[in-house]
Amino acid sequence: MDNKTGSEDKPVQRSKSFSLKTQKEVCASCEKTVYPMERLVADKFIFHTSCFCCKHCNTKLSLGSYAALEGEFYCKPHFQQLFKSKGNYDEGFGRRQHKELWASKEPEKLTKTA
Repeated sequence: MDNKTGSEDKPVQRSKSFSLKTQKEVCASCEKTVYPMERLVADKFIFHTSCFCCKHCNTKLSLGSYAALEGEFYCKPHFQQLFKSKGNYDEGFGRRQHKELWASKEPEKLTKTA
């Protein structure tokens, strides 16, 4: 007697609850995958511990030794030095001063009201 059941033709169904599909986190500096053991989070940015460096001198930073301004990270000595060199956060860090932006808008307001 040939006792065949249809179970041989069906593929084995595996449980889908054990899925390792996790969202890959990417380093804000090198844009490569960051694994949990090398993960560092500073100001909502994710870094490798080796990629978390000062923008000015490239020194490795830690969570206790950095200062951030507009998504840029600096060691505390260079952050203070760049601020003190010009006396403001814009010019010291290579940006246009806000007062220049205001000065360019003021003549427009005077011509509209006159």
